[in-house]
Amino acid sequence: MGSIHSYENAAGQRLYRIIYRRPDNKQTQERGFRRKRDAELRLAEVEVTKARGEYITHSDGRVSIDELGATWLTSKQGVLKPSSFASLEASWKNYVAPQWGHRAVTSIRHSEVQSWVSGIGKSATVVARAYGILASILDTAERDRRVASNAARGVALPRKVSQKTRRYLTHQELWAVARAAKQHEALVLTLGYCGLRWGELIGLRKSDIDFIKGRINVTRNVVEVDGEFHLGTPKTHEARRVPVPAEVLTRLEHRCKTKQPSDIIFDNGYGGHMKRVRASEGSKSWWKTALDDAGVERLVLHDLRHTAASLAVSAGANVKAVQRMLGHASAAMTLDVYSDLFDDDLEALTERLDAAIASQGVASLLPEARG
Repeated sequence: MGSIHSYENAAGQRLYRIIYRRPDNKQTQERGFRRKRDAELRLAEVEVTKARGEYITHSDGRVSIDELGATWLTSKQGVLKPSSFASLEASWKNYVAPQWGHRAVTSIRHSEVQSWVSGIGKSATVVARAYGILASILDTAERDRRVASNAARGVALPRKVSQKTRRYLTHQELWAVARAAKQHEALVLTLGYCGLRWGELIGLRKSDIDFIKGRINVTRNVVEVDGEFHLGTPKTHEARRVPVPAEVLTRLEHRCKTKQPSDIIFDNGYGGHMKRVRASEGSKSWWKTALDDAGVERLVLHDLRHTAASLAVSAGANVKAVQRMLGHASAAMTLDVYSDLFDDDLEALTERLDAAIASQGVASLLPEARG
């Protein structure tokens, strides 16, 4: 059952230590108990956890979040895209490490984590990312038997505030902005009708365009992280073929006329990748100028991806077609993101069904009238 012994420290203070055998039968001790009662309680706790199979080695429980966090981040770096890892690393440095880095894993309490989550004061996405890092590190600690349970699990997270109504450009507005963009007309139309992500667009090469069948082969994604461009796969790691309207294809052909198959189509003027174009109040980008000249309210370039979805649905595309065009992981995701577009589609479906029933003459009087 273990034993308790008193001793004096260097200052002559009387303290207590406990000696016991771990589940692996190795003898160990814990020191520094100020009262014999505290030592007795700890020894009893050890015996109970051993009996339940929940024993945690005292030294293992003293490992800090900083120590485990470094290993955890390294493991994520090898499996995440550079942009995703950059967001994770920034969240660790800004929110997790300052609050929890110095703490031993066994010292963390559920109520503390809840207070921290409630007090971050950022968007639901930022809070969820920071919380997810801490919870995942503690998951690892639990699996490694450093803590009996994860104190972060079961914490209430803030709900996402419903987003503002999404703005979709009409055909007329899209072409007005494209023409105002001048030498970037093909870029705007490609985003507005094909729904590519920015990283997919700036990674396009001439060889990716099938000018005969009118298709764009999306096989890569380029992400800028800390001023450096990283080449990788599309977001879902799957290539796709995206249809291109004839008018847009004509402009892509014109832009590619002097390019080699391996050349980037939308480059920075020197053959390299373009930096993301801003539309913020203080910027002086060609995109912001084009919006102002076309009389369209301020939008970001990613809004053209939403416009592509809207124009496709209005042209009769079903949810599976929109999913394949945009490169979503599933049709369910497309419905979640663009449920408002398909609500309109359902209204149109109802009208077509009413017209079909009327044209077939199959409806008759109500039962009461027939009786």
